Amino acid sequence: MAASTLTEVAKLAGVSPATASRVLNGSARKPGSDIAERVRKAADSLGYIPNAQAQGLARSSSGLIGLIVHDIADPYFAAIARGVQEEARLQERMVLLATTEGGPKEEKDAVAAFAARRADSIVIAGSRSKKDGDDDANRELAAELDRYCRNGGQVAVVGHPVVGATALEGYHVVNVPNEELAATLAAELARKHKGEFVILGGPAGLFTSDDRIRGFQRGLADAGRREAEVLHHAFNRSGGYEAGVAMAQRIKASRAGSQNGPYSPPRLCIFAVNDVMAIGMAAALRSAGLRIPQDAAIAGFDDIETLRDFRPELSTVHLPLEEIGRVATRSAASPHHGQEILQVQGQVTLRHSTEQPIL
Repeated sequence: MAASTLTEVAKLAGVSPATASRVLNGSARKPGSDIAERVRKAADSLGYIPNAQAQGLARSSSGLIGLIVHDIADPYFAAIARGVQEEARLQERMVLLATTEGGPKEEKDAVAAFAARRADSIVIAGSRSKKDGDDDANRELAAELDRYCRNGGQVAVVGHPVVGATALEGYHVVNVPNEELAATLAAELARKHKGEFVILGGPAGLFTSDDRIRGFQRGLADAGRREAEVLHHAFNRSGGYEAGVAMAQRIKASRAGSQNGPYSPPRLCIFAVNDVMAIGMAAALRSAGLRIPQDAAIAGFDDIETLRDFRPELSTVHLPLEEIGRVATRSAASPHHGQEILQVQGQVTLRHSTEQPIL
């Protein structure tokens, strides 16, 4: 059965199609209450479904929020998305989701798709990148976002401003103090851990990873400790697991070469720049028969919800991920003259994975 049309509704109600549209599509120009009631009854009797695009044109708002994340299966992004959804519900808006695997080209395509659907605002959650080969894609992403903002759109970016963006109107940046928090974590661990440190980072050029590496190194230096070795792997659990396989061999070789007991030389303390990499690292070490924290100490960053069920309890930096999503969505719903920078706070949380082992 074909869907009922606005013309059919208007004919049954005895009004013009323009009047029926004003009633059903939310125009600020309202006909009399008796006419509006007649139109609604006609629409109900015919089973008419209003056109969302027509409603958006009538209201100068589509009621849509575009959300761009790297990977919705990653608990970090899932938590931010939950915050976005909660705030969108309060605003009586719907969320459109795009996952990109972290590439600026895919982000640019998502922005263009959201703009074509007249999304009122776009929230981008995920690290900015200046990896080799990203320059052209970053320029295209910046140009697409600038065009969107010049046409009245609002953008909220979690972490860093969009690389190369020139338009200041309509940009909101939710700043996460990654470097400062990583430095605080390093200082806390340096007081408790006497051995060497290793940093498990993402690909070089990934801003979030680079910030956390830089902050951790600074915290070690301030504590009078040597610079940590840095390993670069994929910014996900698989990257952590791959690094963990090699790390397990290294720990076992070190233990085999020691003549002074199983914990001499002192165990390594491994800082993974996000929790999912730390989880992958821990899984690889356990698969090789190593124990945490007895054979290696491990710390992460983000305090994702998954850690509630992870053993041993992982030392990490707590970020209010759902609140970050809410703040980003709320800010993009309130037009601001000039680029707006919003701050969120985090907290170092030490748990069993970095405790001193009982010999």
